[in-house]
Amino acid sequence: MLLFLSISLNLGVHAKSSEGEHTLWYNQPAEKWEEALPLGNGRLGAMVFGNAKEEHFQLNESSLWSGVPYDGNNQEARVVLGGVRDAVNNGDYALAGKLWKEHAQGPYSARYLPLCDLYLTMENKGKVTDFYRDLDLSSAISTVSYKVNGKKYERKTFISYPAQLMVVHLNTTDAPGQSFQVDLRSKLKYQISDDGHGTLILRGRAPAYVAARESDGLQVVYDDQQGMSFEVRVRVLERDANASVKGNVLKVSGGKNITLLLSAATSFQDPFTSPSIEYKIPMNKNVQVLDNGSKQSYEALLNEHLKDYQSLYQRVDIQLGKTSEHMKKMPTVERLKAFTDSGCDGGLVELYFQYGRYLMIASSRGGGLPSNLQGLWNDHIQPPWGSNYTTNINTEMNYWPVEATNLAECFSPLSDFVHNLSINGAKTARVNYGLEDCWVVHHNSDIWCKTSPTGGYAADPKGDPRWSCWPMAGVWLCQPLWEHYAFTGDDDYLREKAFPIMEGAVNFVMQWLQNDSSAYLLTNPATSPENCFYYKDQNGQRVLGSVSKGTTMDMALIRDLLTNYIQGAKILGKSDKIARVQETLDKLFPYQVGSKGQLLEWYKEFEEQDPQHRHISHLLGLFPGKQILPRRDKVLTDAVRQSMAIRGDGGTGWSMAWKINMWDRLEDGNHAYTMLRKALNYVNVTDVVMKGGGVYPNLFDAHPPFQIDGNFGGTAGIAEMLVQSHSGYIHLLPALPDVWSSGQVKGLKTRGGFLIDMKWKNKKITSLQITSTLGGTCRIVSNSSFSKPVERNNSENPLMYICPSQPVKVNGAIVRGRNFDLSGLNETVIVTRKGQKYNIEINIK
Repeated sequence: MLLFLSISLNLGVHAKSSEGEHTLWYNQPAEKWEEALPLGNGRLGAMVFGNAKEEHFQLNESSLWSGVPYDGNNQEARVVLGGVRDAVNNGDYALAGKLWKEHAQGPYSARYLPLCDLYLTMENKGKVTDFYRDLDLSSAISTVSYKVNGKKYERKTFISYPAQLMVVHLNTTDAPGQSFQVDLRSKLKYQISDDGHGTLILRGRAPAYVAARESDGLQVVYDDQQGMSFEVRVRVLERDANASVKGNVLKVSGGKNITLLLSAATSFQDPFTSPSIEYKIPMNKNVQVLDNGSKQSYEALLNEHLKDYQSLYQRVDIQLGKTSEHMKKMPTVERLKAFTDSGCDGGLVELYFQYGRYLMIASSRGGGLPSNLQGLWNDHIQPPWGSNYTTNINTEMNYWPVEATNLAECFSPLSDFVHNLSINGAKTARVNYGLEDCWVVHHNSDIWCKTSPTGGYAADPKGDPRWSCWPMAGVWLCQPLWEHYAFTGDDDYLREKAFPIMEGAVNFVMQWLQNDSSAYLLTNPATSPENCFYYKDQNGQRVLGSVSKGTTMDMALIRDLLTNYIQGAKILGKSDKIARVQETLDKLFPYQVGSKGQLLEWYKEFEEQDPQHRHISHLLGLFPGKQILPRRDKVLTDAVRQSMAIRGDGGTGWSMAWKINMWDRLEDGNHAYTMLRKALNYVNVTDVVMKGGGVYPNLFDAHPPFQIDGNFGGTAGIAEMLVQSHSGYIHLLPALPDVWSSGQVKGLKTRGGFLIDMKWKNKKITSLQITSTLGGTCRIVSNSSFSKPVERNNSENPLMYICPSQPVKVNGAIVRGRNFDLSGLNETVIVTRKGQKYNIEINIK
């Protein structure tokens, strides 16, 4: 192969595409929250409504939650566990669920809370014309501009990660000056004051308890002795205007260029320490941040923000399909409506893809908390599902795009969170199940790193084992830890952080697994998250159940953990860890194909209560797992495809996003695009009843209601259409839909640390450049022809190891996939050096 080497250490920063392609814009202000535009620095978040006369910023701070540290562990669970297992083994699944509900459930999670609302009431009187508002993803700046009586006014807002401040800059070149008042309000208990030097201060308290159910006799409870304190401060930076606090408002007048700085902090310290009810901690944080920010000019703050943000965002550029000039001139909401009808607008898909990356940077930065169910943005004291960490799919999905779209730095909040979960989870494993030297997490968590089952103990009639009886979140959360290593090759991270956490999860699995009558190892009890089945009881009656054993999702997660753990042990030279784990892996209950050719969800072929259920948990081995490889495992792949057909193309927002990725792995780009179109279906925020998913006018995922996981899953799905690297090689354009027959992408990342820059035309690659950030063997396959293919060598890349073929039971017999079928593809292998670029010649016919 003809290779052109470059010693440049550029890690994939690319200039943005042509002007405006990265912008959400509108010609009217937001009336509803789902029309406002999000800003964030991973900790401080704002929804910008863009009102000309009374601007509204709804604010969040990622650490503002209800309650205090607690464990919620239930000692009764340990006592009843044997009875639950006996009931399952006797086929009395309803009894198993009843015993679990009455003795093993714990409290609901804490709630993520809104911080406050900032209002700017303008005093310029007259008719508003030429209104415009936008969110520029390439700069993370929201702009509002308009005219009053022919005079132009403009506001630019950003939230700086380096300065830890929200910055609002108001300017006019036409008017002699501008006057307005600033006030702060909160839905929580609060009071307003000032510091005597023109700084407006809001101090508040979070409730000690917020109910999860309307039926709870206690809804929102404040306690004088416990509950987080918080503080918000607003100050004018540049004083070409007069500024003073009068009453409960900050009055500003006379300036052409005025900059407001807003800082916010809470008394949260860590998940294990009860937050102070005093204001000293947040006050000290705010004073320091504001003093530091006030020493800089607006221009300096802006430049610092842009340098930080764009170093992440500009790593990836993407151009897909065609967009008419007419479409490009449409406001985003109108463009979205048109796409819902036509399905043809490559530019809108590019915007949606980059929006997911933007939201990742905005909601997950180093030193902070991970993105929650709504990312960073929430306007409710009692938000849907608590806006918590739902760990049976949603938290994991939030981080699907982080590695492939070159945002590895945004992963550290999740990594830190999993570490803290492993600490609390060790106590839950010991108290609830009598297990030592391991850790466990169930399906909900929160800022206090809750690891016990949820469900409201036995008292809540809506508490249900179909989601509470699921102790596999710790196992699943080890998957992104391994993937972070596979993409970054950070041996220190693997050795010091990921591997010890994985080892604790492996120890849980080794103790949790039970022998069945065929000497297989399986989980008991087990559920397939949030789904139910019908079975016949001993009297022949049709009964609804959810708790059984050996569910396909459980076994897929365990296979993923054990195989990654074995590979990690090999890399770290821990050979003594391998044999026992390999023996367990070899004895795991196999995949099974049912009478309809589908992959079974439970250990028996039960009748599904909802054949089109939104969860597709049993197919996890295909994605985000890497056990089922379509070019090797034909039987399993056919079964997955049949299961996907039975499930259908409906579902909620995040479910549609998951299906995009599933069809990507099945190399069916057109079906993946069908799901992408559904994920981008326009949803009117005024609709009272809405079924299915889509996006709101601000492109937030409509679950319904809003959940951010669909945005992140959608971005990951687009990346998987273009590049995949889970099968031991880099597959270029594996699931390219016909509508994107021509295009280009720069900066996508693969396992092994390779960056991909490529162009294609008529679904064939026309140019390709690989940047090796780590060195090592790079195996590439595509449907395009390389000019001088290199013969396969025997050098494998340990970061791109191939998951062993998995057993599957068909009509009572065990079969496995054997050899890869790469028909229709061409391949080459490059032995790369760290930091070098490789331009690869393609035969273009």
